[in-house]
Amino acid sequence: MHLAYPAVLSALLFCTGLYGVLARRNAILVLMSVELMLNAVNLNLVAFDVWLSRAARDTLHSGQALTLFTIAIAAAEIGIGLAIVLAVHRNRGTSDIDRLRDTAEGHGDDTDGPGTGTSAAEKAEATA
Repeated sequence: MHLAYPAVLSALLFCTGLYGVLARRNAILVLMSVELMLNAVNLNLVAFDVWLSRAARDTLHSGQALTLFTIAIAAAEIGIGLAIVLAVHRNRGTSDIDRLRDTAEGHGDDTDGPGTGTSAAEKAEATA
């Protein structure tokens, strides 16, 4: 099999994940898109490892080893990310990224309307 097939598939997966990160508002869908991007990188690592192992007899299979590390990091990222998303959803009632500006901010009770993001204190500070 040629190296171009997994490389093109990996590029398509990565572009799909990048679109998901940039276009989605739900935090869980953003985490899934990041996972898709990491899997595209894993596919590239394994494909290039197999391609380079044909040229050299004594190989360390470093692409496969890096893929295992990437899978472990992705599992930790999903565990921590989902815990953060669940905690934010429990506190704020939404997992919409556009509505979550800062976790140190209040619950958004003193804002001037939905989606504007300016609080009464920020308005008073701007007019002073």
